[in-house]
Amino acid sequence: MSARDTARAPAGIEFRQVTKRYGGADAPLVVKGIDLVVPKGTLTTILGPSGCGKTTLLRMIAGLDAPSGGQILIDGVDVTTLGPAERNVSMVFQSYALFPHMSVIENVSYGLSVSGVAKEEAARRARAAMESVGLTGYDQRSPSELSGGQQQRVAVARSLVLEPSVMLFDEPLSNLDARLRRSMREEIRAMQQRLNLTVAYVTHDQSEALAVSDQIVVMDAGLIAQAGTPQELYEQPKSEFVAGFMGEAMLFSGEALADGSVRLGPLRVASRRPVSPGAVKVAVRPEAWQVVAADAAALTGRLVKQAYLGSLVELTVATELGEIFVVSPDVQRAWRDGETLGLRLSERSLSVVATGR
Repeated sequence: MSARDTARAPAGIEFRQVTKRYGGADAPLVVKGIDLVVPKGTLTTILGPSGCGKTTLLRMIAGLDAPSGGQILIDGVDVTTLGPAERNVSMVFQSYALFPHMSVIENVSYGLSVSGVAKEEAARRARAAMESVGLTGYDQRSPSELSGGQQQRVAVARSLVLEPSVMLFDEPLSNLDARLRRSMREEIRAMQQRLNLTVAYVTHDQSEALAVSDQIVVMDAGLIAQAGTPQELYEQPKSEFVAGFMGEAMLFSGEALADGSVRLGPLRVASRRPVSPGAVKVAVRPEAWQVVAADAAALTGRLVKQAYLGSLVELTVATELGEIFVVSPDVQRAWRDGETLGLRLSERSLSVVATGR
């Protein structure tokens, strides 16, 4: 989904100038006037460093925290003053928060039971939710008998069974090992698309955000630094902060020229967005560099460090621009420390992120 399509889609969640402070009127704002739209039927990831306000946003959507100012709408309805029970929202916590003394089916059907749904109907709906997350036949297991991934599925099924308008995920995969995180994020994404759910998803993991999102919102100190598709944020960051946070990017001082190109030392490359002539900062991803023969390159350098990672090799090359971090897929080559390498720059992973020095 493009940014234009996202903007046109009806809002599943909408923030209008939302602020939040904890304490009295003199307490600092932790959320500073946020405008945000999560389109209906899409998954938006809220990403940022610790303390940036991302979990506070999620708690305000759930009704667990009340905003200090502004409005929150769900499916076009103003829910700003409504409590958690009055919103059709379910939340999956980092800890899963399962009841250890209850079986899987009792955990999944708990929300229905306390809402007064008949026992037989609650069990039927719980089994349907369990089937959707691959837990058929686990009815009588206790949480202690399940793996971390299975416990995570129980938490998701417990939220799904309530048929919410919005599902919220707060760091849902942080307790899992790397391989299980990858498979579970794929399952969450597939489920969201299959059921056309509106999802707000908080994580600190950039690769997780890139893998599951229709939209990524990067927050910094209570403000939205940038929002857009994963490709937009990775390939066209608008600030040094976003460029550094969305993967590894190196910043170089350059000069924007009148013809629209940018000079980086001996290199000239096209800018992907209009920029006024003058001093600029340029963010370059490690995969943007191509290693070529030294006599065929405008920029050369000496290989000072290398690391073999199986599917790729990481190189550090000392050049007139400083030490450059390069990722190369050429794992078969016999790289030699001290050898001279030529470097060529692809425009795809390069962005002008600031003007001025």
